[in-house]
Amino acid sequence: MIKENKVKAGGSLRIIAGLWRGRKLAVLDLEGLRPTSDRIRETVFNWLQPYVGSAHCLDLYAGTGALGLEAASRGAEKVTLVEMNAKAAVQLESHCQALSAKQCQIYNQAATDFLSQNKQQYDIIFIDPPYQGDFWSDIAQQLMNTNSVADNALIYVEYPKQIAMPTLPAQWQLMKEKKAGAVNYCLFQNTTSQ
Repeated sequence: MIKENKVKAGGSLRIIAGLWRGRKLAVLDLEGLRPTSDRIRETVFNWLQPYVGSAHCLDLYAGTGALGLEAASRGAEKVTLVEMNAKAAVQLESHCQALSAKQCQIYNQAATDFLSQNKQQYDIIFIDPPYQGDFWSDIAQQLMNTNSVADNALIYVEYPKQIAMPTLPAQWQLMKEKKAGAVNYCLFQNTTSQ
């Protein structure tokens, strides 16, 4: 079952496949922290499998690192994890050290602040912000405005099913869409160059 507000103290998430398959990582009991479930991650990474190897990935609201670390485990060349909560960012650093995840970089700052200084483009971008905020449309536009989205990049968007799909850039073409419990999740492709 997907937990929308809190995870239990002492909870964990499991890396599903790749280099660190089966590794369990501790999850902090923080308000709003909800790791993407195994079921959803398995589906998402089935979608992404042909693209994740050697990709540069951006996990903008990293939280537990479930999406970014899964991408790294499956062969992403570089994974940037951005997390505003200092405790969660420290735990991400600890996970990366334990996994010897040298391809991962952690930034303890707000997603908007990170993007305002970013000079890189990413092949795969994960947008799974806290559900209590309304960040999806603004962050998607900032991604485009800062030239952070590579041509043909894939963008994963997760949002609660009780809200309508966020307004996203017109050049993001919907490729896949599913629902699981209280969550809608989609995969888009940036078609700017097409």
